[in-house]
Amino acid sequence: MFHRTQRLFLRPVFPDDWEAIFAGIADETVVRNLAKAPWPYRPKDAKAFAARGQDPSLPSFIVTEPTARGERLIGSAGLGEDAGEVEVGYWIAREYWGRGYASEALAGVIEVARMLGLDRLTAGHFLDNPASGRVLEKNGFTPTGRVMPRFSCGRGKESLVRQYERLLGAGMASGDEPQAA
Repeated sequence: MFHRTQRLFLRPVFPDDWEAIFAGIADETVVRNLAKAPWPYRPKDAKAFAARGQDPSLPSFIVTEPTARGERLIGSAGLGEDAGEVEVGYWIAREYWGRGYASEALAGVIEVARMLGLDRLTAGHFLDNPASGRVLEKNGFTPTGRVMPRFSCGRGKESLVRQYERLLGAGMASGDEPQAA
């Protein structure tokens, strides 16, 4: 599956993407904010990520920015499963932080989730990464009030995560926000 946003192109991960993935994620400040990526992040980890199969009902994307000479890898974003719930996840290479790419990529993933007929998404961020919480809130996620421990391979330990959810609702238009009862 492919998806276009205003500035970005979200596309499947291909095996030959591993070097660009490695270049973007092999940074402790990126990996420590992720639950599933190990630290140190090695070329073999990038190769395994790039070679893994895709679940069409929960797609993962490489986030790229089109350029005059092709594309530039910005990060990754997609859908996954955690504790039986559909969870969004994303990372952006540090050199691209502060430009709105995470918010735009997440908005694209939400649009894909709607197209797939999903009604609810979950997400979380480590408490010491409030920037990720701002990305979630900009995209209509609301805190659930739950803060719980989650193991981070990059940190090598459990750390506290603030939980969020986003109700998509059947028939909601792309920009609609859920209404409080």
